[in-house]
Amino acid sequence: MNPVLVAFISAFWLGILTSISPCPLATNIAAVSFLSRRIAHQKAVFWSGLFYTIGRMVTYAVLGFIIIGSLLSIPATANFLQKYMNKALGPILIIAGLYLVDILKLNFSGFSISGRDQENLANSGAIGAFLLGLLFALSFCPVSAALFFGSLIPLSLNYRFGMTLPFIYGIGTGLPVVIFATLIALGVKSASRWFNKIIKFELYARKVTGIIFILVGVYYVLVYIF
Repeated sequence: MNPVLVAFISAFWLGILTSISPCPLATNIAAVSFLSRRIAHQKAVFWSGLFYTIGRMVTYAVLGFIIIGSLLSIPATANFLQKYMNKALGPILIIAGLYLVDILKLNFSGFSISGRDQENLANSGAIGAFLLGLLFALSFCPVSAALFFGSLIPLSLNYRFGMTLPFIYGIGTGLPVVIFATLIALGVKSASRWFNKIIKFELYARKVTGIIFILVGVYYVLVYIF
């Protein structure tokens, strides 16, 4: 399969897996529900959810661009990554995989904002929704931190077109949110039932992804180290 396509699909899947993980999913749905309670028109609910999603996408894209660009802009670091990235990728994937299957534990907390600030942003229309999504994207929980820093960034550093992968990842994180914003805007009462189904699906998807990470990591270790 084309390596470019594989990289894009991997980044997109990591974004979806991040978005449907319990902590980010609960945050996203709470934010969209929070926005919808302050808006009378269904179309406005959808647009607020969309701008919230765009805010998350922009955050991931910019953060990834800054991290990757900073590492590659330093000649010594760029040469080191070019020489040793394949060797380092194996252990990194194994560690990330062990975390995803709940063998390793990680304590990580990201940026947070107060309830009053959330309310002020929610009352600011589309711009406020965009800023709310931008700030919530910085609220990394252990799963999203492992997927972003432990999987997406190393994957991006392994390709010349790696700068585009955080943007693809951001699209993946936003897709489930847009779907739920649409359901809430349409007044679909079964949205909570779908929420519970996604939580169950995420558990299996995360385990399978973790196993794949471990297997790919072992392959990289065997090929590039031994």
